[in-house]
Amino acid sequence: MTHFTQINPPHRLLMGPGPINADPRVLRAMASQLLGQYDPAMTHYMNEVMEMYRALFRTENRWTLLVDGTSRAGIEAVLMSVICPGDKVLVPVFGRFGQLLCEIARRCRAEVHTIEIPWGDVFEPGRIEDAIKRVRPRILLTVQGDTSTTMLQPLDQLGEICRRNDVLFYTDATASIGGNPLEADAWGLDAVSAGLQKCLGGPSGSAPVTLSDRCAAAIRRRAHVEEGIRTPLHRPGDEEIIYSNYFDLAMIMDYWGPERLNHHTEATSMLFAARECARLLLEEGVDMAVARHKIHGDAMLAGIGGMDLAVFGDIRHKMNNVLGVVIPPGIDGEQVRGMMLSDFAIEIGTSFGPLHGKIWRIGTMGYNARKDCVMQTLAALEGVLNRLGYTCPQGAGLQAAWDSYGTAARRATCPG
Repeated sequence: MTHFTQINPPHRLLMGPGPINADPRVLRAMASQLLGQYDPAMTHYMNEVMEMYRALFRTENRWTLLVDGTSRAGIEAVLMSVICPGDKVLVPVFGRFGQLLCEIARRCRAEVHTIEIPWGDVFEPGRIEDAIKRVRPRILLTVQGDTSTTMLQPLDQLGEICRRNDVLFYTDATASIGGNPLEADAWGLDAVSAGLQKCLGGPSGSAPVTLSDRCAAAIRRRAHVEEGIRTPLHRPGDEEIIYSNYFDLAMIMDYWGPERLNHHTEATSMLFAARECARLLLEEGVDMAVARHKIHGDAMLAGIGGMDLAVFGDIRHKMNNVLGVVIPPGIDGEQVRGMMLSDFAIEIGTSFGPLHGKIWRIGTMGYNARKDCVMQTLAALEGVLNRLGYTCPQGAGLQAAWDSYGTAARRATCPG
């Protein structure tokens, strides 16, 4: 008989585009004992989660809750619940995860329209507005931070454009929330979904979602209550049923709402994780967390420049928490990643599609948005590259990162 040992994963410093090392306090929260799904303590924690994530999303939305599953579960729940078959949707694609929104929307039987831009760039609001006027979509589907290109799409002007044209406005903030500014209400977002495994400092497996009143009303028009729990007081919606049971946000809203109408057994340990991720970020302060990610992202950017390595994309629109590094000519990018992992226990990422084998993606996010993590990664990368024949100026990357930290410290002391 095969002998299976207790799980004991090797030590890794996860400095790729996510997941990252979870904050130990989140892991401790996950180790808490389970509760019944209708225990008053459990429903109290659910209510606290709703309140905390309103603060993280910067919203007053009543329907701010968790979808059990990875961040993709949150995306699919929103799209499946909002898109009716035949709806026109518009997707500005500037990386792999815009393509994912197209993939899911097609499976919702939407009529998908796209505008595209070279990977490494972002869209001007005017181009998106022109496409909205041409296509007349019911929904605009966007990605805020696309880790495949490391770019951050500006969203602040799009909500007003969508309102003028009677378009629902959704964004996937999985990779951006907590490390970059996100203002759901001020920017006019109707739906946002996210994940824990990046700037929020947790594990993958729970997807925070927030819905505006107008988005919730659109979902309610498709409401359906399962046989077996339906009563004469439950009225079906006036529009086409949501073609998923698990990802039916109308039923999930009933479960998180006062009625606590049975839908699924809440993933208790993941709820505890999501609650602790939010608690820690609110304790730090959302603006302070964004500033922390910028400080460490800027230091990584400076260090990479000090090593005479080129950076990918339009740096004006780089995410605070992920950096694309162009792989130097004559260097095998996968060999570098392999040596970083085997010799230093540090993971950095590759990329997808047209960027596969052309850039590394290095993350500074969540629990790993720390000075020691940045310095260790720069030192290891310099050592591996020198070992493989690409000569970096000795110690220049570390010196540049130190200088960046010094500049940030002086700004914090003398903000004027």
